[in-house]
Amino acid sequence: MKRKKGGKASQWADHYTRRAQKENYPARSVYKLAEIQKKHRVIEKGDRVLDLGCAPGAWLKYAAEQTGAGGSVLGLDLMPVKAHLPANATAMRGDIHEMVQDPSAAFGGGFQVVLSDMAPATTGHKFSDGVRSYELCRASLAVADELLAPNGHFVCKIFQSEDFKAFCDQVKVRFERMQIFKPQSSRKASREIFVIGLGKK
Repeated sequence: MKRKKGGKASQWADHYTRRAQKENYPARSVYKLAEIQKKHRVIEKGDRVLDLGCAPGAWLKYAAEQTGAGGSVLGLDLMPVKAHLPANATAMRGDIHEMVQDPSAAFGGGFQVVLSDMAPATTGHKFSDGVRSYELCRASLAVADELLAPNGHFVCKIFQSEDFKAFCDQVKVRFERMQIFKPQSSRKASREIFVIGLGKK
């Protein structure tokens, strides 16, 4: 019985993995952002987008396609992005915790969208992983505070934990609307969920 259940889970993962390969995206995570974009239209043509936690580059590529040639996407990750990127997308290596004190020096400014798909290296200990996820989310929100233009949008992945409500409240006071979204393409066993801030005050 367990074996059969595991097989179904593998088939579910493989569906998105195969689709990503067929459509030339470096990871299945692209479909999470695609679902968010379809529902909330966070990225418009000509936007300048900051993508935190961008490796292996799936969100970078998708966001660059959404902004079109008139927009641009800048990504940050601890790991290098080896995927071929569109001309309007670039990636840099770095640690968000080292840049949060002066994000404009690292990234510039005038972003209409800040995306964060950052996640900690998980330990399997739910409390510790939740705390580390929350710290990454706080860092991404601090960057959005500094760099996001008025009426801009914010998308952030967080692990559901006891800090989840506190983070939602922090987003709620900064944006006209706050939405919570669990993409269908997220693995069912995953504790990840996306907090979306629409219309920076």
